[in-house]
Amino acid sequence: MLIDRQVLILQSIVENFITTNQPVGSKQLAQSIDFSSATIRNIMALLETYNLLEKPHISGGRVPSTLGLQYYAKYL
Repeated sequence: MLIDRQVLILQSIVENFITTNQPVGSKQLAQSIDFSSATIRNIMALLETYNLLEKPHISGGRVPSTLGLQYYAKYL
């Protein structure tokens, strides 16, 4: 089960991705969420280990995986 901060980051990434169809970066999220970009990157990396996010490019942002989209649809 995810904690509140992780849920907030996942939810923001999924919603941004649905809107823009582009990978979501930590700086982009830091503008709308009151966390530092470093904190957001750490949470993104953790969500990646849970297979909820994918990183399409080495230096790019993250996109929700199929599992991440399913989690969003089911719990958020």
